[in-house]
Amino acid sequence: MRIDILTLFPESVETFLSESILGRARKKGAVEIVCRQIRDYTLNKQKQTDDYPYGGGYGMVMYADALYHAHRSVLEECGKDHVHTVYLSPQGQLFDEDKAKELAGYDQIMLVCGHYEGVDERFLEECADEEISLGNFVLTGGEIAAAAVADAVARLVPGVLRTEECFTDESLYDGRLEHPQYTRPEEWHGKRVPEVLLSGDHEKIRLWRKRQGLLRTFDKRPDLFREFPLSAEEKKILREEGRDPEEAG
Repeated sequence: MRIDILTLFPESVETFLSESILGRARKKGAVEIVCRQIRDYTLNKQKQTDDYPYGGGYGMVMYADALYHAHRSVLEECGKDHVHTVYLSPQGQLFDEDKAKELAGYDQIMLVCGHYEGVDERFLEECADEEISLGNFVLTGGEIAAAAVADAVARLVPGVLRTEECFTDESLYDGRLEHPQYTRPEEWHGKRVPEVLLSGDHEKIRLWRKRQGLLRTFDKRPDLFREFPLSAEEKKILREEGRDPEEAG
């Protein structure tokens, strides 16, 4: 998979996406991430990428033309007429694991980082397929959002993580939170690792983890049950643990 990121600050995005798991995945070719400097595609000597908004108001708006030429350069380089293009914006659809899975299904996506008061609407109308937001808050630029989306999507690409279970067993992948995790020592500050995890019985461990993940979801994120309803088995488990399934969601 290839992810192209259009940004005014490619170095900041590159620094994050070149470390740890993603850095190793990029080196071995499991995923390709290309950060493109929008200023390189401006048509003025000053490399200016923004101007005052028509109609007045505070802040600056990014030129449609610079973004358009950066966008076109990706298409030309890849020999494509279209690449699924996402604009990172507080006005967009809230990003979640389902959207990460959807984006990971493309062989290539393009992420566009806005700045200042945003970008000229005409660029979005012509080139953007959708807008995505990390949450109901505003950032000074789209770089943090682009890095987060790229990370969440790339980790789902085959070959990035060691096995598929590395992400299918994680929180939110199937609408449930992950079970508690423990490592050495067996006892720390008077608290012991649950005995079942030391038993060596893989089936008991699997069932314990499933139960604990369900309880965590009920206690911490019951809203997830609205989108991923409880099964009959899960309702039975909650009752056994003293929770009322009717209170879920």
